[in-house]
Amino acid sequence: MRKSAILFLIIVGALSCTKVPITGRRQVNLLPESDLMKMSLAEYNKFLAQHPLVPDTDPNTQLVKKVGKNVQIAVEKFMKGNAKYKKRIAGYKWIFNLTKDDKTINAWCMPGGKVMVYTGLLPVTQNETALAVVMGHEIAHAIARHGNERMSQQMALETGGNVLSIAVSGTSKETQDIFNISYGNVAGLGVLAYSRNHELEADKLGLVFMAMAGYDPHETVAFWQRMAKESKGAGLTILSTHPSDEKRIEEIKKFMPKALKYYKKPVTITPNP
Repeated sequence: MRKSAILFLIIVGALSCTKVPITGRRQVNLLPESDLMKMSLAEYNKFLAQHPLVPDTDPNTQLVKKVGKNVQIAVEKFMKGNAKYKKRIAGYKWIFNLTKDDKTINAWCMPGGKVMVYTGLLPVTQNETALAVVMGHEIAHAIARHGNERMSQQMALETGGNVLSIAVSGTSKETQDIFNISYGNVAGLGVLAYSRNHELEADKLGLVFMAMAGYDPHETVAFWQRMAKESKGAGLTILSTHPSDEKRIEEIKKFMPKALKYYKKPVTITPNP
């Protein structure tokens, strides 16, 4: 990282530094979250124009929407119940959809609550609780503002000392370009380029979110073990920037006792479609 970029982050860090809910990790978010939501919505609409959705009448779509809604309610209750966190979901307009793509094992959530699940993921999740594992994890990325953090880091790398003028200029071409670099071509690939540390943090938040929603966090280990088997020799999109299987499962097991403190009333599980 260039010296000018490092110096800028040090100076601005004190002004834009926030803490991630639950983990308490400090992060620097230079961009207004509202700008990311606007860009995310535009990218989401591009995705819808290029990829077919499974109808709402389909049992699998209904399951995706049910799980998404359960996690949404739990997250909103938690965030709104904490004064220092409630602004993180300001402007969120949740949408949960299932896209017809049996060859892609993937899911994502964009800033603002736009969640997409691919049909190729369902044979691996196998049940409602495992689907909550994935959706909780992806929603955690948005709540933790990993996208904003990723863009802030990229801005420093790409623009150095000019990062301040770009950060305050709103959705300028430069900001849009950095959005594309940081997130990848979402419309074409559905890829969000998070770091491995972001993935591990999303695992932790996701465990808590699914537990709050009434889903047993213990299913998380079994799900990622199934994903590990699927990933052997298969270069899965969802695992492209993820930590190793062993590291992930080890960290999940270590965090499990804390997540279980949030697990109270089990949700009514819908049988597999």
